[in-house]
Amino acid sequence: MTSQKPLRRLPLAAAVCAALLSSLPACAATPASSSSSVQLANDPAKVEKNATTGIAKITLNARAVQRLELKTDTVKPGATGTEVLLPYASLLYDANGKTWVYTNPEDRVYQRQAVTVAKVEAGVVTATAGPPAGTAVVTVGAAELFGAEFDTAH
Repeated sequence: MTSQKPLRRLPLAAAVCAALLSSLPACAATPASSSSSVQLANDPAKVEKNATTGIAKITLNARAVQRLELKTDTVKPGATGTEVLLPYASLLYDANGKTWVYTNPEDRVYQRQAVTVAKVEAGVVTATAGPPAGTAVVTVGAAELFGAEFDTAH
């Protein structure tokens, strides 16, 4: 003879599961009282696209800069007046094969800039077009900035 106790508990278990499932959307909902200014302060990056160029200015909050451990180096003048020298680690290639670097014009502000590579030798890039000598370029963390700019980090 089999016991009927497990079968009697089935409706109770189903009711508990239904109650838990119906409460899940409430867990994901943002509280109505949260202000947009608080939300913006918590966002790691503020991305402002330039309508003309399509290139964004990325402003990171202090915590994002700390977590990414970004490092920069300075663009140096080349042998001729038209060339500049960049660290190879600063280069990024997009899906179309175009070459870019992220410049650091202000504290916690980063902007992508196109580079025309003439040659790469011993970790140094000779570029015929790009940021001028003296410009800070990102050498560690540029891929994360690219992800933030194009919202591919999620």
